[in-house]
Amino acid sequence: MHSERPQWLQQMEPILETLNDGVVIASDSGLILFVNTVFEEMTGFLRAEIIGRDAVQLVLGADDHARVQAFREKTREKGRGREEFFLATKDGGRLPAVISLRAIYGPEGERFVIVTLADISEQKGTEERLRAANARLQEHHREIEQDLLLATRVQQSLAPKAIHWGGLRVDTFYQPAHRIGGDFGLVAPTEAEHLNVLVCDVSGHGISSALVANRIYSETLSLLGNRAPLGDMLRQLNSLVIQHVGVSGFFFTLAAARFDRSATSMEFAGAGHPPAMIVQPGAEPRLLPSRSLILGSLPDAVDADATLYTELESGDRIVLYTDGITDVFDSRGEMLRVEGVQNFVRETALLPFNEMKEGILHRVAAWRNGPLVDDVSLVLVEVR
Repeated sequence: MHSERPQWLQQMEPILETLNDGVVIASDSGLILFVNTVFEEMTGFLRAEIIGRDAVQLVLGADDHARVQAFREKTREKGRGREEFFLATKDGGRLPAVISLRAIYGPEGERFVIVTLADISEQKGTEERLRAANARLQEHHREIEQDLLLATRVQQSLAPKAIHWGGLRVDTFYQPAHRIGGDFGLVAPTEAEHLNVLVCDVSGHGISSALVANRIYSETLSLLGNRAPLGDMLRQLNSLVIQHVGVSGFFFTLAAARFDRSATSMEFAGAGHPPAMIVQPGAEPRLLPSRSLILGSLPDAVDADATLYTELESGDRIVLYTDGITDVFDSRGEMLRVEGVQNFVRETALLPFNEMKEGILHRVAAWRNGPLVDDVSLVLVEVR
């Protein structure tokens, strides 16, 4: 087989030596006629060792023989080809490279093959590091998903439950905008003396809000268990968050009601929260406004006269809710606001008590344009 370098190749060699990629020139039968210095550096083979040898076996080695042969046949038919292979190196290693092949014809019509080889070991190293990083990210994501699942279960377990207590019936609803949220509610009897009902809305969404909400939840339970007056409870919760959270722009709002066993009266205290409502079927709901400011930002947010008292009658229904109900928009961009919720409460107060909650939520959902964007808590109480 012809392995002598033709004259035109000898003339081209100085140019081929200036290229940044490895270059192999082979005869039509595959015998190596020329390699440049870059190829020698890439593989460790000196040209004196490989001129005249089979290019396929020497350059690509014996690995993946079927794929090599398929590439060789394809490029023979088309006259060109490009693919990634591992080059055999003199020390027995494998060097990843992109191999580009092109058939040319010499002045006398002889067919030759020009092969360029680009070292992609750095690229492959980067890809491997990326794969490892992605694997770590996937594992981290899996751990986060497990933590979120546990956090979701814990928070759902803290959602207030519907109960009958003395002369009162309580119905509840909680839905976070995301998997976990910053709202929470409480329905907590204090032995046989009082029933405490509360909704709280922590600013923001997600894990950080849920963590703070759970801390406030625990402290609230403790204060209620110690029979703290509602005004004092607001002050202590405000102080707790300012001292131990103290994040600029963070706040929470709260509305709490306390009923005695006879269900003839109610204490109410709100801080920066939408007004609670008392309604009799067929009547206009009466608003119970917050007397204190939002909590968690200002040391003196709680009003000196934070608590109000009201008498209750049989048939009264009390509604506590968070702004995930009031701060929703219709398709025209109009907010429902307290006035809109007040209309819904008036309408649904005509329904049996066990249908009132769904009646309110259905009307809010029908008003809302688009998906839920804020956590929703709703607590209803009926005096029987």
